[in-house]
Amino acid sequence: MKILQVCPKYYPVIGGAEEYVTNISERLAKKHDVTVFACDPSEKLPREEKINGVLVRRFKSFSPGNAYHISLKMERELKKSEFDIVHGHNYHALPLYSSRNAKHKRFIVNPYYHVYGSTPIRDFLIKLYKQFGKALFEQADGIITLSEYEKKLLLNDFNINDDKISVIPNGVDLAGFDNLGGIPRDSKEILCVSRLEVYKGVQHIIKALPFLSEDFHLEIVGKGPYKAKLLELIDKLQLNNRIKFYQDLPRQELHKMYAGAGVFVMLSQHEAPCIAVYEALAAKTPCIVCNTSATSEWIVNKNYFGIDYPVDNVKLAELITKVIGTEIGKIKIWDWDDVVAETLRIYRG
Repeated sequence: MKILQVCPKYYPVIGGAEEYVTNISERLAKKHDVTVFACDPSEKLPREEKINGVLVRRFKSFSPGNAYHISLKMERELKKSEFDIVHGHNYHALPLYSSRNAKHKRFIVNPYYHVYGSTPIRDFLIKLYKQFGKALFEQADGIITLSEYEKKLLLNDFNINDDKISVIPNGVDLAGFDNLGGIPRDSKEILCVSRLEVYKGVQHIIKALPFLSEDFHLEIVGKGPYKAKLLELIDKLQLNNRIKFYQDLPRQELHKMYAGAGVFVMLSQHEAPCIAVYEALAAKTPCIVCNTSATSEWIVNKNYFGIDYPVDNVKLAELITKVIGTEIGKIKIWDWDDVVAETLRIYRG
């Protein structure tokens, strides 16, 4: 099959949607002809290159605040393109809407839908183009959601035919976690792996740290526009000696950090099921998340613990103390190969 993936950004850019598209594309490319159309507002990446069997084509875009990703060049190229499968990604950016213009036998959509925008302006715009979204979902031959939670949001907001939606969770490269048993676990280490944005809630973990004994420390893996504000907060609370930042870690190093942490904390207010949470669970590390997003589906107060939003700093500190170092039980996590097998089933109708 000739398959086109259309997404706002692609590897080496790091993020949940980018990780998802990269993993399924590279696996699909072992047996199929796979092309990716993505935006590059930086104009620093190659216009065209082949990465692990995937043809990646990047287009100049207007991306205010690193969002929306408006690309007339991509739009024109899509109208000239023809594929068996066109798979568009991310309801919250415009390339998905352009993707339907490519000629195709089947049009598949991965919305990563979470109702709200991460800023008041983005939230307003999401509501404004709801009718365009409804038309998009009606045109799609298949819709893939990452959770039952996301599926319910779509059914509620767009009145979509239930039969059109398939739930396929995020995947994990499970083989990468096979040999982590010998890594010592630090019972006072809190780990967060996240893009540094306000809505991701990293600031709440920082604010809870003063309510924990001084031998607790926090490691943050990620980068983003909110980092400067987080550093100001850390200085204000005099926590510089208890918090470390990392970014662009090799996968093996990141896996070791998951395995060595006492607890993983992700307090995103709006979130599709987070790959980082799945990876923490694959490393047998207990997780704390907000009750307000798709991750709440997994909360069973054993492997996975929830806290209400808005986050109470004292209650968060108490929950961390209770959860950290907990030995988690078995949990069903999908391997990326499972995700690709199910995705192919959708492609074939």
